Amino acid sequence: MAIKRPESLRAWLSWWLAIQTFMALSLVCVAVYYATNLNLARRQEALIQQKVEVVRHVVEENGADDDAARMRHKLEDFFYGRPEFTLVLEIDGQRVVFGNPIDNDPTRERRISFTLPYPGTPGDSLTAELILDISDDIRLRKGLAGTLFACALFGAVVVAAMGTVTVRKALAPLDSLVQQAAKLSPDRIGERLDEKGQAREILPLVRQFNAVLQRLERAYVQMEGFNADVAHEMRTPLTTLIGETELALHKRLDQEELLDILGSNLEELQRLSSIVKDMLFLSQADRGARVRGAWEPSVSAIVQEVSQYHEAEALEAGVVLAVVGDAASQIDRPLFQRAISNLLSNAIRYASAGSTIEIAISSTAAGELTVAVRNEGEPISPEHLPRLFYRFYRSDSAREFDANHHGLGLAIVSAIARMHGGDTFARSSGRYTTIGFRTQVAEQQGRQISDSDSIA
Repeated sequence: MAIKRPESLRAWLSWWLAIQTFMALSLVCVAVYYATNLNLARRQEALIQQKVEVVRHVVEENGADDDAARMRHKLEDFFYGRPEFTLVLEIDGQRVVFGNPIDNDPTRERRISFTLPYPGTPGDSLTAELILDISDDIRLRKGLAGTLFACALFGAVVVAAMGTVTVRKALAPLDSLVQQAAKLSPDRIGERLDEKGQAREILPLVRQFNAVLQRLERAYVQMEGFNADVAHEMRTPLTTLIGETELALHKRLDQEELLDILGSNLEELQRLSSIVKDMLFLSQADRGARVRGAWEPSVSAIVQEVSQYHEAEALEAGVVLAVVGDAASQIDRPLFQRAISNLLSNAIRYASAGSTIEIAISSTAAGELTVAVRNEGEPISPEHLPRLFYRFYRSDSAREFDANHHGLGLAIVSAIARMHGGDTFARSSGRYTTIGFRTQVAEQQGRQISDSDSIA
């Protein structure tokens, strides 16, 4: 059964504080009422026993005298001025009452029966009954019950009122946070909630909210930069297309010149198409798309295939490609090849002539596949390393993009790594730069798929 959420914390806390206070005071009042009743009962028992002993003493003093009149006179004197007690004796077959008349109300009386020696007749006895009127005690209990209930109710009301004030003061920091949050807007996204004066229970919430704001600010800044980069990347080919098309429309060109213009326009259109496809792919990755892939017993073989595709580019740049290590993994083969291709293309472009580009493949016992591409060339400053995987990232001291590379290669590598449940890394030490990615290896599932394939 679902618990109904409170509409107001102030009202909910105040009501429950009042209810709990009333319940606690009620338990205390019940205990006090029970203890008072117990003491009253003990007092009544002690009074009755005391009076029984006095009556017995009076009767024994007059027991030697055969005149019952004297004993009656003594008993009448004793019970005079004691309206709460009544003594009933059977003398000579008659019921004699000493004290107040009997009401015969068992709820307001307490009785005790006993025997007394018969005056003047040794060995004979009288039947006696002592009655205690407990009306005063009953009225006391009723008054005590009403008083205790009123005290519990009044205490609950007082605590509720004080609790309302206390809760209002305790929740005042939340009101302050609400006011601060209401002032946040896209043009003030750099502001944060104030952590000063917050309670320890609220402080983690404030810090988490500020962390979310920080991530939103970072994403907002990246989005703004990304929009500017997209506009910049598309402006150049669009300007070229517009200019060459206007030239073709304003001048009479022969067929060969028109073909040259169309060929140039086709290259620009292909560049735009490539940018759009890459952007759509990155958008899909940002929405949390994941890949299942298939079990590949040799990642090195896949890397060798991609290396052969880049042999001409490497030969032109004067570098050598070397694959080191091997591992098995469950990957999406086309996406994995694309990530390796982007890393190799990036490494070849910035490697020093005559150097060797090393593609290292390894896996850990925890089920993590690592692919690292290391090249020798100009070092990258540490402040630029975390930004290499940003879209369209440029820096004067970092690597520049030419017309054939629009700056999405490493961003795509990062997206492919995320789609495989991994991440990317970049290191630069001396003249060696290492850029790569990690993926999670579903080793057990991969072995099962591999075994089934081998059986088939």
